[in-house]
Amino acid sequence: MQKIAAPKSEKKLPQFLSKQQMQSIFQEIEQVDGYAGILAQTVIQLLYATGIRRAELIGLTDKQVNLKELYIRVIGKGNKERIIPIAPGLADTLYIYIAARKKYIGSNTSDRFLQSIKGKALYPVLVYRIVNQYVGKVSTMKHKSPHLLRHTFATLLLNNGAELNAIKELLGHSNLQSTQIYTHASIKKLKEIYKQAHPRA
Repeated sequence: MQKIAAPKSEKKLPQFLSKQQMQSIFQEIEQVDGYAGILAQTVIQLLYATGIRRAELIGLTDKQVNLKELYIRVIGKGNKERIIPIAPGLADTLYIYIAARKKYIGSNTSDRFLQSIKGKALYPVLVYRIVNQYVGKVSTMKHKSPHLLRHTFATLLLNNGAELNAIKELLGHSNLQSTQIYTHASIKKLKEIYKQAHPRA
């Protein structure tokens, strides 16, 4: 039996949201007044625009967010550091958040960049609730976790011509094999579009 190789189990392809679904999410958040809406906008925008993990998001400090040079310095798995650029749209959101944090919370009682209305660092369940609440408005998929936005980030980059090695660096993967799963997801999506659109499909 030791010489018999077990069949390889098929890896589940990552689910992701479309650009249109993400636009709908941000439109929903814009309807929410006060700090809660601004915080939700910032959390989802950061996850979607940078592909960082939930733990990395929660762990961000003010010093790691450089709005002058437009990058964030992320401490990932294994204490590995990586630099992720901040797009102008995300920068605008972060400026609005910082102003709101000062207005609603006052003096900084924590070194964490993202804080609850009580001035405390965010916790995993709260981040999950924020994502789950708004993704649930545009999608019926079972898993609506923050990791879904990481998958969305990577898939949209790949579909728009980004190199796999660049996506690997942005995601903080230790090897390219982890990143290649997004190639399979893109091919699967293309097959679905082909079947729906081509008369000979």
